[in-house]
Amino acid sequence: MATQAHSLSYAGCNFLRQRLVLSTLSGRPVKIRKIRARDDNPGLRDFEASFIRLLDKITNGSRIEINQTGTTLYYQPGLLYGGSVEHDCSILRSIGYYLESLLCLAPFMKHPLRIVLRGVTNDQVDPSVDVLKATALPLLKQFGIDGESFELKIVRRGMLPGGGGEVLFSCPVRKVLKPIQLTDPGKIRRIRGMAYSVRVSPQMANRIVDSARSILNKFIPDIYIYTDHMKGVNAGRSPGFGLWLVAETTNGTFLSAELVSNHQGQGAAVLPEDLGRNCAKLLLEEIHRGGCVDSTNQSLALLLMTLGQQDVSKVLLGPLSPYTCWMPGLEGNLEQQTLCLTQLSLITPPDTQSFSPD
Repeated sequence: MATQAHSLSYAGCNFLRQRLVLSTLSGRPVKIRKIRARDDNPGLRDFEASFIRLLDKITNGSRIEINQTGTTLYYQPGLLYGGSVEHDCSILRSIGYYLESLLCLAPFMKHPLRIVLRGVTNDQVDPSVDVLKATALPLLKQFGIDGESFELKIVRRGMLPGGGGEVLFSCPVRKVLKPIQLTDPGKIRRIRGMAYSVRVSPQMANRIVDSARSILNKFIPDIYIYTDHMKGVNAGRSPGFGLWLVAETTNGTFLSAELVSNHQGQGAAVLPEDLGRNCAKLLLEEIHRGGCVDSTNQSLALLLMTLGQQDVSKVLLGPLSPYTCWMPGLEGNLEQQTLCLTQLSLITPPDTQSFSPD
């Protein structure tokens, strides 16, 4: 109890994942109270409990205490150990929910991390494994995190509600991160993507590609969208389809967008043509927002900048996403947020300097 008295104290379930990640990196214990205390179903959700178990697996000596109602969590981080790990993720959130945090923690392990994650690979809430592979890994390479063992591979694809996907992620250890100077995004050079389908007709993916190209061909000629139709055990347990697109610039910036079909029992059926057109429009909107890092990876870039050397890092961002803007411990305090971002040497285009969420 004497140790808990010196821990950082927070209230509510907001930013639970970010708080635990920053606690692990800094070595400072945290105590989070009133987790959905007034909810009909109070306490931690299954996907949050699964995330806490994952942190326990990749660390050594962590101390975790949860009260009977699940509304209070005490977390004292241990040593980031790494090694070979397997984890079954909750199907309430996709593997991307867990992978986003692992991308922040993996370079600082004692031993190189090699982890197998099982669950849902694509959903409508979290970034998919495909988008993180296409955008987050090149961003990490800018910070000097690279090597033969740096890999993110989709072994099996799993859709809601059944899941059944499997992902392999391995990352080398880096004690020092390189400072970055990303202030010129460049011009769009090419667009790549993938239309995938599982347990539905393979023709679905072709229809998605045709509809997406009908929009993007007016923008740039260098477009190639692959199709991926997994069968049998590699197709997971539930049907579905989706599309992810990545625009690459002349200076190595990657801007992404993705859409996934509604899963069984959720809303009306989505036509492949509508999904392809809407995803293409989302990519054009992301390009219009500008910046050297897309909305999905803004928070990852800022975190790695703060963990790097004392040399000044600079990055050009478009409008900040709500996930990036409302930092843990600074919720609602615009003045403190602006000061924090200034200290990160953050540069925003002149017409996008507002820090308010969209």
